Amino acid sequence: MGISRGTWLAAPPSRTGPVHKVLNRLFLVRGPVAGNTTPFFSVGPSNATLAAPRPHHTLNYSPAPSPKSAPSSPSRQRLITRPGRSHYTTIHTPHHARLLRLRAPTTTNCLVPSPTPASSFFSASLPPTHAPVMSMASYPFSSASSSDISTPRSASPSPSSVASARSSRSSISNKRMSMSSRRMTDFNPMSSVDISAIEEKMRMAALDQHRGYAQNTFGEVQQYRTTEYVPKTQATAYQILREPLWNKALHPPRMASLLTRRACRLPPRFLHRAPIHTSSKLTAMVESGLSFTPEERVTRNLTGLIPHTMESLQTQCQRAMKMINTRQTDVDKYLYLSSLKAQNFDLFYRLLIDNIRELMPLVYTPTIGDVCLQYSTLYTRPEALYISIKQRKSIRTMLRNWPYPNPQICVVTDGSRILGLGDLGVNGVGISIGKLALYTGAAGIHPENTLPIVLDTGTNNETNLKDPFYLGIRSKRVSVAEQQAFMDEFMEAVTEVYPNMTVQFEDFESEKAFNYLDRYRNKYRCFNDDIQGTGAVVLAGYINAVELSGVPLEEQRLVFMGAGSAGVGVAKQLVEYYTKRGLSEQVAKDKFWLVDTKGLVTKDRGDKLAEHKKYFARTDNNGHQFRTLEEVIEYVKPTALIGLTATFGVFTESVVRALKASVDSGGLGRRPVLFPLSNPLTKAECTFEQAVQWTDGTVIFASGSPFSPFTMKTPDGQAITYHPNQGNNVYVFPGLGLGAILAKASKVTDDMVYTSAAALAAALNADEIHKGLIYPRIERVRDASVIVAREVMKSARRDGVSTLPESQWVEWEEWGDVALDAWIKERVYDPISFSEKSRI
Repeated sequence: MGISRGTWLAAPPSRTGPVHKVLNRLFLVRGPVAGNTTPFFSVGPSNATLAAPRPHHTLNYSPAPSPKSAPSSPSRQRLITRPGRSHYTTIHTPHHARLLRLRAPTTTNCLVPSPTPASSFFSASLPPTHAPVMSMASYPFSSASSSDISTPRSASPSPSSVASARSSRSSISNKRMSMSSRRMTDFNPMSSVDISAIEEKMRMAALDQHRGYAQNTFGEVQQYRTTEYVPKTQATAYQILREPLWNKALHPPRMASLLTRRACRLPPRFLHRAPIHTSSKLTAMVESGLSFTPEERVTRNLTGLIPHTMESLQTQCQRAMKMINTRQTDVDKYLYLSSLKAQNFDLFYRLLIDNIRELMPLVYTPTIGDVCLQYSTLYTRPEALYISIKQRKSIRTMLRNWPYPNPQICVVTDGSRILGLGDLGVNGVGISIGKLALYTGAAGIHPENTLPIVLDTGTNNETNLKDPFYLGIRSKRVSVAEQQAFMDEFMEAVTEVYPNMTVQFEDFESEKAFNYLDRYRNKYRCFNDDIQGTGAVVLAGYINAVELSGVPLEEQRLVFMGAGSAGVGVAKQLVEYYTKRGLSEQVAKDKFWLVDTKGLVTKDRGDKLAEHKKYFARTDNNGHQFRTLEEVIEYVKPTALIGLTATFGVFTESVVRALKASVDSGGLGRRPVLFPLSNPLTKAECTFEQAVQWTDGTVIFASGSPFSPFTMKTPDGQAITYHPNQGNNVYVFPGLGLGAILAKASKVTDDMVYTSAAALAAALNADEIHKGLIYPRIERVRDASVIVAREVMKSARRDGVSTLPESQWVEWEEWGDVALDAWIKERVYDPISFSEKSRI
């Protein structure tokens, strides 16, 4: 069969079998030129080999002999043909197609150009000598129904093309004879296949697909085109309801289909459409649900695509809450909310803002812990950037692939220490997703300007490694040095691609957390929420707790159960607070006793202390080692006990009663401070009910996860209801990030973090102070975030890191905080009153 020069490589749109799964996803192709209805190429019932295209190489492709194979017939042609027209089909390219290698050139049947970043293989401007061609006959074993693709009525080759093919075969017959020593299948008139090599390659491809990666190093990903963005205002009809609004760049099969359709004006019904995955956050359905006005329905071609009824956002929220309440488990409720966010994030965030007390525990802790444990099983759509160390050369490419053009804050984790759950690997991405939902819900940062990221460097979690559904690299974590180098590359890339990005580190192992913060804090705009955010929110609560405790600041003695990144970070924040109140650093540091799994942290304990623990290691223990928390309480006689151990029940009744006794010994009217801060609830050091009962209702309590109010009867029979405080980081990190963005700060300074704590402590209103609360009610978290952001901005200016024009600051100083608050509120995202100013 002869093939006309200038034709495009083609393949049937749907096949089964190991090789066919590779071939069916390789290229979009254009058929013979007008007037030539010659079929494209032949595939027999057995496997065939196909190489990743390289320039100036021939491609051998032929059927293996089979007694069941039938001669080529038009009825078995699965291609679209029309006499006098070109015909088309599409197939996709899997990532493991690169494993297949070209054999030595033995025929000139096909010449396939290799795609490059600048010029796709779809380009119509390829020189004639590079035009890919291939013969095509029957495909006997197809699982596709005959109605899938139109069947050609004629596939007879033209006399000129037959003559051309005969001449080509004659010119290479001697070369074929010289290769007889190689194990080959029987030849068809066009080319040949080495079946054993094909089977080996397919085994490699299957292994690669099962394990995720079969190689240790990869080159940079070469994409066909860069991502382009479509403004919402230009979207119409199903673009609004289903299609990506952010991306005009279609993936290769769809893009090539569009190119060939434009070239020959073939109606869409004659094209095989490759599936486009739109059910994901990356194709966020930015729409107003049933709130579109009649004018919008007409101008955006939505008539008939949504129900005729118009509904307010409030009614839609009521329907959504009803659906949530029908779910039986918190994880099911989370999945419903996640689906809602992917479909209509305006509705999702309106729902979250109006019902934050009920929904925040579902969006973040404690539910997010259960979600992370099951993330690989629950996975339905991509919601983040998944950056593997195996593709470290393509970090910039992956960052540019993010669907929104201007993210300004990202939460990045490597999953090595998720909450109190340990190493979850890539499953820890749920933390980044949940945290950024709170950046929007609590501070009003537009969801399109947020970017969740997980860095996949492997996992040491044996459960994950044995899980057939685990989505990460199935190997132990790489060395610390490799992780450090990978992190260096990531930080350089993310600030290069997005120069205005604020990076929040989340849930790294303690050693890495301190190392990364110290390494990058003076070079990039970044902070660590576990170290600095937790420290700031605990400091804010502690400032107000001291006022309520009746114990003077100078007499305070604090025991920390937990000496990891969070524990040490909180303690350092409190030391800074004491020094700002006039105490020397040494005197302030002497007020803290840190306890880990081996007992009180001392310099002469005999074990090798982690670097971050040495600052608080005691030297006044006179050689005595205190191995249990009870011994430490008896020795120190603290006024405050703070838990960051991720160990449920470590604050036993004897420990809490000993804390109360040590406080009572100082005089009447004094109250103990008890902060069990570990997340989720299953890791809390004690419950609110226990704390109230064991201290006879005198405790000043704050927890990391929410507890319900508790009612207890007094000795005289009266019922008193006690309300817990939640020392959640959501009070600090959204406002801290918002302030850094609005101030256009070049980095996040220690004073900005400290200022966020002081601002939160001062954010209580009169009613909250009267009720003895130490944090604002969670319903006022957006108000608190505005106050925190305002003070963070002013701190950035004092530290000389704000790049806002000085004239702007002069104006705010003239009008006071009211003017600055109003300026901030104009720029925060609100699902009802959203404007372009709020794109922060």
